[in-house]
Amino acid sequence: MAIEIEHKYLVIDDSYKALSDKQVEIMQGYLSRDPEHTVRIRICGDEGSLTIKGKNNGDTRLEFEYGIPIDDARQMMRMCGDNILIKTRYYVPYAGHIWEVDEFHGRHSGLVISEIELSESSHDYQLPPFIGKEVTGDARFYNSSM
Repeated sequence: MAIEIEHKYLVIDDSYKALSDKQVEIMQGYLSRDPEHTVRIRICGDEGSLTIKGKNNGDTRLEFEYGIPIDDARQMMRMCGDNILIKTRYYVPYAGHIWEVDEFHGRHSGLVISEIELSESSHDYQLPPFIGKEVTGDARFYNSSM
């Protein structure tokens, strides 16, 4: 079973950009935004993926992700209507972890959220200087809610 354990934070400044060792442009759309089971299509460069996520239970949920042909991803993206997000993702190595910082564009321009994936909920980690308020479990900040 695929389990995702993730903590999510608002970002308070752009110092993550100087710390980042990689960035990618992401387009993602939702075929289902039902909180019980979201179905996401993602295009990142010339790669496509299909992701099914279960309902959040605090910082934990089921997650199944599969690579799909880019042409299929583009076709499926057209089925998402207005449920499409565009963002730049920065990968920031910090204190033994990789933080993913998403800078949203379009109607969510100005919103920047950082996430860290963990192997267990109780895992200790150090917060980078750009981290603000924790929003783990706050449905307003789920990508599928935006």
